[in-house]
Amino acid sequence: MIKFLDLKLVNKDYEIELKKAFEGFLNSGHYILGEQVSLFENEFSSYCGTKYCIGVSSGLDALQLIFEAYKVIGLLSIGDEVLVPANTYIASVLAISNTGLKPVLIEPCPKTYNIDITKIEASINSKTKAILGVHLYGHLYDVTRLENISKQYNLLLVEDAAQAHGAVCSDGRLAGNLSNVAAFSFYPTKNLGALGDAGAITTNNEELADAIFKLRNYGRISTYKNDLKGYNCRLDELQATFLRIKLKYLDSDNDKRRDIAKCYLGNINSDHVILPFIENINQHVFHLFVIRSKKRDQLKNYLYENGVETLIHYPIAVHRQPAYKEWVDLKMPITDQIHNEVLSLPLYSTMVKKQVMEIAHLINCFKG
Repeated sequence: MIKFLDLKLVNKDYEIELKKAFEGFLNSGHYILGEQVSLFENEFSSYCGTKYCIGVSSGLDALQLIFEAYKVIGLLSIGDEVLVPANTYIASVLAISNTGLKPVLIEPCPKTYNIDITKIEASINSKTKAILGVHLYGHLYDVTRLENISKQYNLLLVEDAAQAHGAVCSDGRLAGNLSNVAAFSFYPTKNLGALGDAGAITTNNEELADAIFKLRNYGRISTYKNDLKGYNCRLDELQATFLRIKLKYLDSDNDKRRDIAKCYLGNINSDHVILPFIENINQHVFHLFVIRSKKRDQLKNYLYENGVETLIHYPIAVHRQPAYKEWVDLKMPITDQIHNEVLSLPLYSTMVKKQVMEIAHLINCFKG
């Protein structure tokens, strides 16, 4: 069986360094917000090209802390509306509603699966204060057009970069530095994955960064002195230790992902399948390689029966989730179609060409 993702094999490449780092962590005696967190924050902000990085406990916490911090500095208020793509993972939407803001779903572009820029203006009103752009599957949204529209309407632009570590814009900027502020997840399956939950926020805004630094650690400014009503959302010292190691290999791992994607793109030739749209391959880090098929479920079963594990990202759209039953009558035909047709193929840095070619051959032989 070709697994969808073999994390044990992926992390085997770093095993010696990870074990040595754990020993150093264990012997340090400092396990919360120590030197490793500070070092990782400095290294990741330098990598992304931003002034600040705040390590936090997860990607969802990163997004929620961003919105809470904007409330602290007076740029957002309870009830303000935030535009967000309808076909994103539920975490993007939860971060908005959990912080007392109102998510407004925007249909995606059927070609790129990212937010459809042409549909944004119709949803802007006096309550609209921000756009949450998502680099879905590792593919950058239309950076220039989204920046322009946010500036035109004086809206905050927030990046959900949870799937886009290392993606490069045509002007040379990296994901995490394409907006006012960005949220990252380092969930183990990500391109830059921890060995547990972890996340980070990157920004060039000093006031915002200062508020987030406080909020992630009980709102405190010094021991037992708390400026804000904060949270416990700190990046774990051990995960920071591991992330520092894996950050060194992120670009080369992304290159391996692109090579695998190129192999898929060059060898899958099936009338039953729509391949990912690629305009500039450097703007895509292929966190996921997502195809579409009107016979998705049959194709998924066929591949599994022939020894290939696949996944669906995502089987149920946010507006179809019981958690958001208030949207039960919302019409999102493009989002619904995408969720009914997408299928994610195996793609990770330790895959070999033989496996990729085998998968491509099976898809080409699929009769439906």
